[in-house]
Amino acid sequence: MSWQSITFDWNQARAFLVTAEEGSLSAAARALGLTQPTLSRQVAALEERLGVTLFERVAKSLVLTDAGIELAEHVRAMGDAASRVSLTASGKSQQVEGLVTVSTTDLMAAHILPDILKDLRDKAPGIEIRVLCTNSLSDLRRREADIAIRHVAPDHPDLYARKLRDAPARIYCSRSYLDAEGGRLFQADAARLDFVGYDNNEELVGYLRAFGLDVSEANIRLGSPNGVVAWEFVRQGFGLSIMADEIAARFPEIVPAFEDIDPVWFPIWLVTHRELHTSRRIRTVFDHLAEGLVKAGANGLPSLR
Repeated sequence: MSWQSITFDWNQARAFLVTAEEGSLSAAARALGLTQPTLSRQVAALEERLGVTLFERVAKSLVLTDAGIELAEHVRAMGDAASRVSLTASGKSQQVEGLVTVSTTDLMAAHILPDILKDLRDKAPGIEIRVLCTNSLSDLRRREADIAIRHVAPDHPDLYARKLRDAPARIYCSRSYLDAEGGRLFQADAARLDFVGYDNNEELVGYLRAFGLDVSEANIRLGSPNGVVAWEFVRQGFGLSIMADEIAARFPEIVPAFEDIDPVWFPIWLVTHRELHTSRRIRTVFDHLAEGLVKAGANGLPSLR
């Protein structure tokens, strides 16, 4: 190792890392017990020493540049190593504690995660879980989350992903809606039916047409970007929508809408960044979620009626 090549100050690196984690200078200053001007000077000094810009200001938040993302990974590893040294010195090296942010859809968070997370409290009581509910893809490289539950594979080599399984989904409606339509629906009925939208109606129409349904955005007369709210509209009889079988099975008032349409299958991926290999708290949560999500798919699927 070339010791003379190590020239930057750890306090400056720590100031940068905490700012990246917290998302603002004010929050980072509170976390470190420093004043905001002091923290700002430390980050600026690191940028000057390295000759790169680490943050861009977007609205009231700081967003990592590409150089900042790359540096954060290295400084985070340094921070983990420093933490392990401190824990070993104090005899606490086997403890697993700290915050882990998990990104997933609001429907998954509301109906699948609670059963999985109950056991985690007993396994690792020192871990705090923060659930980020979003129907868009969280950027793990920018530290919006530590772990993400996704339905598409990641496309960046810095991310680690494990495909857990394929899950079935169908078009569902409430029993009351089906009864009002005479108790039976078939694929040919789709053009005259009401559908409930989630976030992107054009995207939903594409999914519905993949089921072979002749529908347009005109069929979507009610919706919400909040998946839990949109699903409640389906439960209340406002129309039909697509839902994973394992979520729909939890609602006895919900039934598959069509008698002549088979389910479609979608993948469930668990994704994290490379810190999985160095952080015991993230690996603990990752492995626990993986086991729980696999079991969730083995608990049985609803019957057709």
